[in-house]
Parts: sequence; structure tokens; C-alpha cells
Amino acid sequence: MFMKLICFLLLGAVGAPEHVSASTDDQFVYSSFASAGLALDGAATVTPSGLLELTNGSLQLKGHAFHPTPLRFRESPNGTVRSFSASFVFGILSAYPDMSAHGIVFVVAPTTDFSAALASQYLGLVNVQNNGDESNHIFAVELDTLQQDEFRDINDNHVGVDINGLISLESSNAGYYLGGEKGGFENLTLISHEAMQVWVDYDAGNSRINVTLAPLGVAKPAEALVSATYNLSSVITSTAYVGFSSATGSFDSRHYVLGWSFGMGSSTAPAIDISKLPKLPRVTPAEARSKVLEIVLPIASAAVVLALGTAVVLFVRRRRRYTEEVREDWEMEFGPHRFPYKDLHSATQGFKSKHLLGVGGFGRVYRGVLPADCASTMDIAVKRVSHDSNQGVKEFIAEVVSLGRLQHPNLVRLLGYCRRRKGELLLVYEYMPNGSLDKHLYGGHEAGSKKAALNWAQRFQIIKGIASGLLYLHEEWEKVVIHRDIKASNVLLDDKMNGRLGDFGLARLYDHGADPQSTRVVGTIGYLAPELGRTSKANPLTDVFSFGTFLLEVTCGRRPIFQDEHGNQVMLVDWVLEHWHRESLADAVDVKLRGDDCNVREARLVLQLGLSCSHPLINARPTMRQVMHYLSNQVPLPELRSTDLSFRTLAMMHNDGFDSYIQSSCSTSSKHPHTSSVYK
Repeated sequence: MFMKLICFLLLGAVGAPEHVSASTDDQFVYSSFASAGLALDGAATVTPSGLLELTNGSLQLKGHAFHPTPLRFRESPNGTVRSFSASFVFGILSAYPDMSAHGIVFVVAPTTDFSAALASQYLGLVNVQNNGDESNHIFAVELDTLQQDEFRDINDNHVGVDINGLISLESSNAGYYLGGEKGGFENLTLISHEAMQVWVDYDAGNSRINVTLAPLGVAKPAEALVSATYNLSSVITSTAYVGFSSATGSFDSRHYVLGWSFGMGSSTAPAIDISKLPKLPRVTPAEARSKVLEIVLPIASAAVVLALGTAVVLFVRRRRRYTEEVREDWEMEFGPHRFPYKDLHSATQGFKSKHLLGVGGFGRVYRGVLPADCASTMDIAVKRVSHDSNQGVKEFIAEVVSLGRLQHPNLVRLLGYCRRRKGELLLVYEYMPNGSLDKHLYGGHEAGSKKAALNWAQRFQIIKGIASGLLYLHEEWEKVVIHRDIKASNVLLDDKMNGRLGDFGLARLYDHGADPQSTRVVGTIGYLAPELGRTSKANPLTDVFSFGTFLLEVTCGRRPIFQDEHGNQVMLVDWVLEHWHRESLADAVDVKLRGDDCNVREARLVLQLGLSCSHPLINARPTMRQVMHYLSNQVPLPELRSTDLSFRTLAMMHNDGFDSYIQSSCSTSSKHPHTSSVYK
């Protein structure tokens, strides 16, 4: 007995990871995850220091970590979900100071199997088919660091309450409410490299969900950051798992959980002892080198012999922000197309956030004005992207310059590029003052910002302009250009509201008469032609399919995949097809257009043409030259045949080999980095 007591005391002195469990398994707390026995998958792992690392910086990966045993959320199978509370400490480290992808989700789910979920903006939680599906039985709180229009995200730094998918029930900019005399709201940056604490509380009595956020070491604020009313008895199953999901996209990001507690019913979540938490990694390798210099150089400066060397280092560091890659011999032929970085830095006032136009899957876009000492003074849009090492930079820039020679009034001009150190590229476009078309179709996300709705005459003019631009790309330029990402967010509007097709980040070029080569399937789900799943060959008629969806989108004012009044996901092509079958095409026109100003004949023509262009069979689609003839009434549009359009497009897409990774609307490419639009 004495020996047992000694062993017990020794074990207690070791300081093993704290894991407290109530007698009913309704409560636990982890102040370290070493030897915690969590159920891990994907990129998730526990570091030697006891950190839960959900992602390790690798791109396009997902990671999950769950408490090893399910918890009983109902007293009986038919009972209501009990009150519960959770708290956790997290940290997000990104290789870039102002960009990260994607975020962390605290989740309650009936299973730990998320093998069908996608990485990138789907956060390892759902995929394009089951997002929002009631059969998921998922309750989640997202800490999201990249804005996605398809999920109606409010910005790229928000906290949201999610039910069965990633369209948040309620969300708020990350921050916390100050108590006491100070009052007010204090913003927080999720990717600040600082640890923060989250509290999640569900009150079963009034079906109230509260989410609170604060810096680590700050007491739980009295006022919740996000508050929503929802009866989780319709969502959470009798027994369910609790844990975390995270995913990366196209940026080097790492997601950590330092500590975690949970309580059910009267067993509230225990307080996390922050003094016992493992330390969040403080620096990236690049920052570590800077820290070494900060320590070594002051010491070395004490020696007179190194004084001059220290001055040189300080001078170099001062000039470092303007450092570019050395101009190589092969770049001489592209000379006029390369911009000095200092000119772009000056044009955007140091890439300040007030000049930010938009954020896409591969970078941020800033408005700028070229300084007067450049060749000309003009408004520009500068897109900062990270070059993909799978393609030689010479080949990439050669294609950038080739696309820069495109001259058409309905294409956004690519003016040139700038090469920076560490593989960063900056692409320079002409500035489009009226932003992207999708913001005018669906309205702005920013508070108090709403774009004026476009009338039919403006929409029809934009449609004809984009059709003319595509005809130029497919048939009239020196090479065949396949755009591969035609959608409303990639159509920009100039000062006269003319449509300009932009973002050639996924474009492929080949000679007229040549056979396009197979490549990785890229694009945006809802716009992808079904044959791409079989052949992976993009050609002009795959662009025509995307253009057909674009026609329906502009005329109907609906996204290619939208939720109906019952919360079901619907393909726009199928929805318009049903109206065509019922001979009610006029009812598919955007409600904002129905009136005396709408030319119903033209709208019906565009809808029928959209169905023809989106035909599942490639040889049944018209060419862009034929499309131009139909839009200008030079040739009557052939009547649609019911036998041609009697099957559903979405079903065919599924059957034609689109796997879950391809069906990510965050388009990626092994060939070109790009954003989801030139700018928004």
C-alpha cells in the first residue's frame, strides 16, 4: 500500500497533460495534448511540446482532431439537446503578414469521418454537394481567414456560427467588447500570430448560442461577439463527437490549438490553466533569421572592426523593401513589360489596406496610381501573387507578356509584371472603376455598400461585349486563348459600364489548328463543362459552356449554384431548364428586371442561348461566332428540342468523373497562380 502511494505521488509530480473527466464523462479539459489520445487524421498531429497542430503549412490539406469518445448530448434518444459549453485557445501562423488560408472550425458532429470533405475554403468540413445538407447534423463555429462569396462571408477575418454547412447563421468581425468604463469594440486579427481564447455556450432553455473571443489572458468578456437563436435539438444527434477541423488552400499557413475544455449540462467547461499551456511557435524561419541578426549585430557592433559591416547591413535592410529579382538575359525581350517594384510600391502607397480592392484565392489586389515620373500617369490594379514553382518563371512571364498583347475593348488589359524575391510576382492591370459584375448583380458585402442594380439594357450590352471578347480570344487573335474561368466575378466594368473579361490566370494558349493538350482540370464548380471530367482537355467549347452559365447568371440574377426556399442546393442550369419545360422562361428573369424597361424577347433569347451553350453534349453547343450572330439577330436561334435537354446537367457532371477535389470552387492550377477575379 505504501509503495502504491509513492507511485501515485511520483506520477502526480511528473506533470502529465491535464485531462479532467467527470464521472459521467460530461466534462474534460486539456492544458496540453501530449498523450491525450485524440482521434487525429489528415495533417493533424500533436507536437512534442504538446501543441495540437491541425495543419503543417502544406498546401491544399485538411486536418481533424476529436475527443476520442463520443459525448451524450441527450438524456434520452428522443430528448432535447442539453446545454453545453466549450472553451479553447488557438493560434494561426501564416507565412504572409496579411494573408492566410483558411481557418479553424470547432465542430460537433455525429462522426469523425470527414474523408469526403474538401480542403481550401471548405475547411475540411463539407464538400460542394453536402454543404448545407440537413443530414450532416453538424454544429460548428468557424474562425475564417479568407472571404468566400459563395458562403456569403462578411470579410476575411470573421467568426461565424454554422449549421450543417459553411453559410453562417450569424457572424461578426473578429474582436471583443471591452467592459467597464472603456466600453466599445476592440478588433482582433485572427492571423496575428498571437494566441486567443474562444468560448462557445449553448443554453438549451432559450436555444441561445453565444460565441465570445478575447486575447489570451483577458477574462471572458461579458458581452458575446456572436449571438444566435437556434434549437440544436434539430441538429445534434443523441451522441456526437466534439473536435476541430482545419484546412489550407494556396498559402503556407499553420493552425494550432493550445488548450481545450468542454462541459455538458450542469458541468460547465472547466477553466483552462493558461500557465500550463504549451507555447505557440513565435517565428517563421525567415523571422528567426531576422531575430538572429538582431542579437548578433548589436554584439558585433561593439567591435570596431565590424562597425562598417554593421552600417552596410542596416543600409541593405533599409533598401530591402524595394528588392527585386535580378533581371536575367532572357527578360530583355520583355523589357517594357517589367515594372520596377519601387514604382508599384509608391503607386499603392506601400500596399496600404485602404487601397485594397479585393481578395482572391491566390492573393490581394490593390488600386494604385503610377507616379508622374513613369512613362504615363494612370490608374492601375496591382495583383500580388506567389509564383507556382511547378512552372518555370520564364515560361510564366512569356505567357504574361503574350496575354499583354491582347487588344480588345472587352478585355481587361494586362500591362505587365514585376518579379520580387521569394517567388512573389506582381501583375499590373488597367483599373476598372466600377468593379466586378457580380457585385452589381448580388450587391456588396461591405456594410452600407450596395451596388446599383443593372437594368436590362446594361446587362444585354455586357453580354454582347463579353461574347465579342471571347470570339476574339478563340478565333481572331494570333493564337487560340482558352480563358477557363468565365464567370460574373471575372467580368469588370469600366467607367461607361462596358463589360471587360479579366483574370487570365488560368488561360491556356495554343496555335490555331493544334490539338489542345490535356491538363489539370481547373475552374469554378457550376461553370465546368462535364466532358472535362473525362478528357481534362480545355478547348473553345468548354469556354462556351461556362459562357452559357454566365448568360443565365446575368439574366436570372442568381449564382450557378444557389439555395432554394427549402434550403436545397440547386443548379441554375437545371432551374432554367425546368422553366423552359413549363414554358415559363419569363419567370426565370431576375425579379429586379421585370417591368416596362425589360425587353422580354431579348431576355428569353439569352436564356435559350444560355441553355444551348450549357448543353451537356459538347458538339451540340454553338461556337462564339454563332453566338454573336444569334445575339445580333443576324441568324435566328434554333429551337431547343426537348429530347436534347431531357436529362439533368448536374447528374451528368457527377457521372463524368468529377472527383471531390476538382469540384472546389476555389480554382487552383499547376500552371498559373490567380485570384478569383482580377479585383472586386
